Amino acid sequence: MSTLLTPRLRLEPLDDTHLDGLHRLNSDPVVMRYITGKPETREETQAVITRVRARWAELGYSWWAFRRQDDGDVIGMGCIQHLNRDLAGPLETGWRLRQDAWGQGYASEAARHMVGWAFKTLKPDLVCAVCQPENTPSSTVMERLGMTYTGLGRWYDMDCKRYDITAAQWATSDAKQRYDAEA
Repeated sequence: MSTLLTPRLRLEPLDDTHLDGLHRLNSDPVVMRYITGKPETREETQAVITRVRARWAELGYSWWAFRRQDDGDVIGMGCIQHLNRDLAGPLETGWRLRQDAWGQGYASEAARHMVGWAFKTLKPDLVCAVCQPENTPSSTVMERLGMTYTGLGRWYDMDCKRYDITAAQWATSDAKQRYDAEA
């Protein structure tokens, strides 16, 4: 399992030590409105951790908890997984942050490192990301990564915009140059 360091964050593979911080995140209905549409119970968050740990063991990648390096606080989570959880599908990145961490560049920083790690380690042809059409902050992060909008589709039982970046596009992107400088 890979722990990733960014200038301000430590991305740690999910485990039981993250339960309190992740439950705080996942129980917030505003955070969850574009993800599942409803807050999670503590038991649901624990079930997510259990599933994610199995994915790490099976695949060698899945979801990370985002801890701020200065205080160790869990402020979010993000992933490299397969789109729609279908192992035949392309690799996808995704993220969510606590409301008090919004607008500070954490999502872009973490996403840059997750995507950089995926291209360096897993060597996919492309990485994609999806979000509901109304989720402008997430689509902005996707554009900052150098991803290109490819259209609307149905993933995770909801209509979503999809963005892709190929390995060739990543290799020449500003996001990769920044990743290389930060890694």
